[in-house]
Amino acid sequence: MGYYIEPVEFIRKKCGGDNQFIRNLLTLLDEGATIPFIARYRKEKTGGMDEVRIGEIRAGYAQFQELEKRKFSILDCIREQGKLTAELEQQISLCTELRVLEDLYLPFKPKKQTRATKAKVRGLEPLAAILMSQGSGDIVVKATRFVRGEVENEDEALQGARDIIAEWVSENEAARNSLRRLVEKEAFICAKVVKGKEDEGKKYSDYFNYRELLKRCPSHRMLAIRRGEAEGILRVGLEVEEKQVLENLERIFVKKDNESAMQVRMAVKDSFRRLLFPSIEIEYMALSKQKADDEAICVFAENLRQLLLAPPLGNKRVLGIDPGFRTGCKVVCLDETGKLLHNENIYPHPPQQESKQAAVKLVHMVEMYDIQAIAIGNGTAGRETETFVQNLRFGRKLQVFVVNENGASVYSASKIAREEFPEYDITVRGAVSIGRRLMDPLAELVKIEPKSIGVGQYQHDVDQRKLKESLDCVVESCVNKVGVNVNTAGKYLLMHISGLGPALAENIEEYIREHGAIRSREELKKVKRMGAKAFEQCAGFLRIENSGNPLDNSSVHPESYYVVEHIARDMNIGVKDLIGNEHLCAQIEPQKYVDEKTGLLTVQDIVQELKKPGRDPRTVAKVFSFAEGITKIEDLQEGMVLPGVVTNLTNFGAFVDVGVHQDGLVHISEIADHYISTPTEVLFLHQHVTVKVIQVDKERKRIGLSIKQVVV
Repeated sequence: MGYYIEPVEFIRKKCGGDNQFIRNLLTLLDEGATIPFIARYRKEKTGGMDEVRIGEIRAGYAQFQELEKRKFSILDCIREQGKLTAELEQQISLCTELRVLEDLYLPFKPKKQTRATKAKVRGLEPLAAILMSQGSGDIVVKATRFVRGEVENEDEALQGARDIIAEWVSENEAARNSLRRLVEKEAFICAKVVKGKEDEGKKYSDYFNYRELLKRCPSHRMLAIRRGEAEGILRVGLEVEEKQVLENLERIFVKKDNESAMQVRMAVKDSFRRLLFPSIEIEYMALSKQKADDEAICVFAENLRQLLLAPPLGNKRVLGIDPGFRTGCKVVCLDETGKLLHNENIYPHPPQQESKQAAVKLVHMVEMYDIQAIAIGNGTAGRETETFVQNLRFGRKLQVFVVNENGASVYSASKIAREEFPEYDITVRGAVSIGRRLMDPLAELVKIEPKSIGVGQYQHDVDQRKLKESLDCVVESCVNKVGVNVNTAGKYLLMHISGLGPALAENIEEYIREHGAIRSREELKKVKRMGAKAFEQCAGFLRIENSGNPLDNSSVHPESYYVVEHIARDMNIGVKDLIGNEHLCAQIEPQKYVDEKTGLLTVQDIVQELKKPGRDPRTVAKVFSFAEGITKIEDLQEGMVLPGVVTNLTNFGAFVDVGVHQDGLVHISEIADHYISTPTEVLFLHQHVTVKVIQVDKERKRIGLSIKQVVV
């Protein structure tokens, strides 16, 4: 008889929700629909689930599939051993927790040679069973019957029997759960420095003699400790109160007060120290690492989302500067589309100190290439270059921006950069990246591996597969949230659009090269390998300016154009007259246009889009200026109040750039005058803030800042 758990029921218990909506969502996912498409265009099917909710259910579905795969593997293994009973098969088949499943499998799991397996080979399992029954009588007499072959005396027989009992104890579900409950509530995570590693591991000195309740250890501390362990600096483990554990275990296994029971008591103690605790310790060290990973990945993902959706300057002519001292500043001039028009070096700083020549060149380039804004990287010589540029007199009004250049060097050495600028070196590519990052952060940052952008915590220590999956989802979400102009986006942006991917993005670029600009969404169907499914998934996120149908430059999906046409007919106006007219849109009654094909939620979305078609959800880039005369850490003094920019958010605080080439930390306790659980409750990336300097450690290059201590 077969037993089976329905995926919908499994997911509902894990994630909650309505069975029918979950079933509809799983069908859509199985059909190849993307999360952005489902969240935007299939709201009736899912009850209006957002991307986060859809992602949770998709993760639950993946968990279900992994669990089922593991069940089949375990059942096959036990079946081959000839030990699969109907009761055990039912227990395994209906199991919903991986941990419980592994506990069920443990007694049947093929083992390497252990003390217990050796004792069983020597014929001592019956003696273990006799002792386990805890009957009265002389145990030596009981053991004498088993003194034969490799068993030379009664002590060896009893030792072997205890080894077998110890293994039984370690595989017992009740025993494992008892210890788990204690570990969850009362275990301490402890770290000590490895002898002789004190100097090498100075940066881990806070953890040389560290002890904290496991359940209270925050993710950033856990990851720091585990990094120290991985580098061979720290020895890390868990501690529990042995006396309490043994009392709990003896209540399960020790039933009498006689010689046999004493042997069981000895076996229980041995099992705890040698088998049970090490096994549960490994399990909880892995679980705590997984939890810390998940929290760190969540922080990174949210930071990346904010960075990708940072305000763009838009289509303006930009002069980008990658600052430097000895090698000079690399300057590039870009047109409104980001095309490179010109590049050269200037040397306004020591050792060359050619400031006059540099000034003449910059003024000339601004005029020659009709520059409207200047982007300066915030790396080495960034502040000095900003000051130099701000003091120049241009023949026009220019906005000067300091741009976070994290990841620019990664891009400049990448295959993508070599493909875009094969004839230029990495310095030119880096400056172009800085300039383009001001124009459109999203379009430029998608070219860089997300974990190299530098807005996470311990991103190199977490599960890299999970990190990549999470960050890829964020990139996809952001690109589709904004939408892209199909004719100007380029393949590196297009490949993140729902339903496309690298091959179709390349085909779109190739089609535009051969046939010129795409003039309608309908024309997209002529792109090589653009099938019906791919078109359905991507069309609503691709914008086409100057199309014959104005809806092609909106997020209204082609499948719903008929709804807008119906609305326009009812109002006796053209579709063009309706788009962007908030007064007319306010008169629309969404309920009137609900039919079998289009539900109320979709009609409401259409009306909102008609009010502001193709609206970019991002705000506009704003100029920021650091405090004059503060360019290096030596310029800082405690008590100073300075302007700054939030560059990174972690669970323990926010990092703020105050213009000294070293970000300061605003600890979470110094952010607000009320309790907050995470900095993201009150701060966001690139936010302009005012901070007070409360600590300067020049030797360790650490700056302590406060927001709440700033007197308004």
